[in-house]
Amino acid sequence: MNNQKRFLTRIASVVAIWFLISGTAFAQTGASGDAKQLWQLLDYVAVDYSGAVADGVIISEAEYAEMLDFTENAGSLLQSLPEHVSKPAIAQKIAELRAAVLRKEASAEVSRLANQANSSLITAYPFPVAPATVPELARGQTLYAAQCAACHGVDGKGDGPLAESLEPKPIAFTDAERARTRSLMALYQVISQGVEGTSMASFEALPEADRWALAFYIGTLSYDESMREEGKQFWNNDGQIKSHFADLTMLTTITEAALAETIQEHKARAVTAYLRNNPDVVEKNKPVGLALSRLRLAESLAAARAGDRNLATRLSLSAYLDGFEPLEPIVATRDGALMIAVETAMLTYRSAITKGTIEQAETAAVQLEQLFVQVDALMQEAKADPTTTFVGALTILLREGIEALLIVIGMITFLKKTDRPEVLRHVHRGWISALLAGVLTWVVATYLIGISGANREVTEGIGSVLAAVVLLSVGLWMHQKSSAGKWQDYLKGKMSKAVSQGSAWALFALAFIAVYREVFETVLFYSALAADGNGGALMAGFFTALVLLIIIAWALLRTSARMPLGTFFSFTSILVVVLAVVLIGKGVSALQEAGWIGVTLITIPRIEWLGLYPTLETFISQIIVAFVAAGGFGWSWFKTRNNTIK
Repeated sequence: MNNQKRFLTRIASVVAIWFLISGTAFAQTGASGDAKQLWQLLDYVAVDYSGAVADGVIISEAEYAEMLDFTENAGSLLQSLPEHVSKPAIAQKIAELRAAVLRKEASAEVSRLANQANSSLITAYPFPVAPATVPELARGQTLYAAQCAACHGVDGKGDGPLAESLEPKPIAFTDAERARTRSLMALYQVISQGVEGTSMASFEALPEADRWALAFYIGTLSYDESMREEGKQFWNNDGQIKSHFADLTMLTTITEAALAETIQEHKARAVTAYLRNNPDVVEKNKPVGLALSRLRLAESLAAARAGDRNLATRLSLSAYLDGFEPLEPIVATRDGALMIAVETAMLTYRSAITKGTIEQAETAAVQLEQLFVQVDALMQEAKADPTTTFVGALTILLREGIEALLIVIGMITFLKKTDRPEVLRHVHRGWISALLAGVLTWVVATYLIGISGANREVTEGIGSVLAAVVLLSVGLWMHQKSSAGKWQDYLKGKMSKAVSQGSAWALFALAFIAVYREVFETVLFYSALAADGNGGALMAGFFTALVLLIIIAWALLRTSARMPLGTFFSFTSILVVVLAVVLIGKGVSALQEAGWIGVTLITIPRIEWLGLYPTLETFISQIIVAFVAAGGFGWSWFKTRNNTIK
C-alpha cells in the first residue's frame, strides 16, 4: 500500500468513527433494565399489598406470600445494579419496606415506603418514565375496546364476557382504592410486560405511543366528569398545584396518594382526574428557557446539599442544555459578552458541584442568578434593529465559512496540483452535500422537531475533534513531503497509481464534516436572528457574507495555484495544524458543555477564534495536538538533515 493510500485509509477510519457515533441510537443498558424491573416489583407492592393485609390481619395468604417474595427479591435485585452514592439509602428504604410487610403494617404506610424507594431508584438509575409526546386518549379508548374490554369490561369494571372464565379475575380499573396508589407509569409497565401467572399478556408488540395512550385512558376510568371539572378549577386557580407538574414525567410517576401528601385529599383526586384526561395542559405548563434553567439549578443545589453529586451534575447540565442553550444564539447576537459570562458561570457551577464545596456551589449559583436577571431583561427588550441583524448575519457566516474554506480549498488545491481530477469530484460532492444537509437541518429544526442543546453540542464537539485529528494527520504528512525532492519523488513514484474508491469516499466524508459542522452552527444562529423579524437585513447580511466568501475562496485558489508545490506543502501543513489546534479546543469545549468531559477551571483568557477556553481539559488538548505537531515537524526536519548530510 503506497503512502497516499495509507494516509487516506487513516482518514477513512476516523471518518467512519464519526458516522458511527453520530448515527448510533444508544440502546437501553442492562442496568437500566434491572432498575426498571426493580421499580415494577416495588410498584406491585405499593398497589397490591391492600389485597393481602387489612387492619393488621392477613386476608389472602397467596397475596401476602407474594408481597414477601417481592420485597425479598427487590433487595437482591438492587445488589445487581452498579454502585451509586444513593444505593445504600435505597437499600435502607427497601429494608424498611420489607420490615413493614413483615409487621403487617397498614397499606398506606407500605405504599408510602414503596413509592419512596421507587422515587430514589429513578433518581439514581434513570430510565424513560414518560411518553415522548402527549398521548392521544381517543387512540387509547379505541385500543382499549379492541384489546382489553373482553376481559376488563367496557367500562373497566372487570366484568368483561371472558372474566368469569379467568383466574385470577381481571382487575377492575374503576376500583378507586387501587387507582389511588397506581401511577400511569405502572399501568404502562404492566401493559408492556404483562403479569406473570395471570391472563394479562404483554402488549410489547404495540408501538410505544399506543401503549402510553392505553395507559392514560385506563388511568381515567376510576374518575367521573364531575371530578374532572372540579380538578380543572383547581388547576387554573392554584399556582401551587401547577408547581407539582413541571413535565409529563411528574404526571406519569406521581400517584393520587402521593399527591395527597402535599395538597388536600379531595384536591389530589380531582386534579389527578383532570390531568390524566388532559395531559396536554401539563406539557403547556412545562417551564422553558430561563424558567427551566432556574428550576433545574434549584433542584441541582438541593441534590448537592443532600450529598448526591451525580444527580446535581445531571441537573446542572439540564439547566444549561435544556434551559439556556436554546437561547444562546439569540443572546449571542444581542450581547456576546453576556452569553460568554453565562457559559463561564455555568462551567464554574458545574466545577463546584463535581469538585468543590457546597458553599462554592451556592456562590456560583448566586452569580448565575444575577446573570439570568440580565438575560431576562435582554430577552424582554425590543427585538434587534435591522443593522444589528445585518451585522450578525454577516459576521456569523463569515466566521463559520472561513474555517470551512481553509480546509476545503486546501484539499482542492492539493488534488489539482497532484493531478487527481477523478478524486476532486468527491471533495466537491462532500461540501455540496454538507450545504444540502444544512438546509435539511434548518427545515427539521424549524418545522419538525427542535434540536436539543445536548445534540447540538455533541454534534459540534465530535465533528470538531475528529476534524482536528484528521487535519493533524494531513499537516504532518504534508510537512514530510514539503522538503526538497520529497514531493517530486512522491509525484513520480506514488501518485501515478489510482486512488482507491474507499479512500476517495474518505475525502468526501472529510469535506462533508468540515463544512457541515460550520453549516450546523450557522443554521442555529440564523434561526435565532430570524426570530427578530428583520428578514431583509438578514438576507442582506447573508448575501454580503456569501459574496465575501466567494472572493476569499477565489483569492485562496489563485494564490495557492501559483505556489510551487514544495512551498504549498510547507505553508499548508502549518496552516492545517493551526486549524487542528483551534478545532480540538472548540471540540473539547463543546463536549464539556454536553457533559461528556469534566470541567477544571484555570485562569487563562477566553479567545474563541483560537479555540482557547479557561478550562484545563481544553488547554491540555491543544497542548497535546501542538506537541504532536511540533514533534512530527522536528522529526521530518531531522530526517531531511540526515539525508542531506549523507
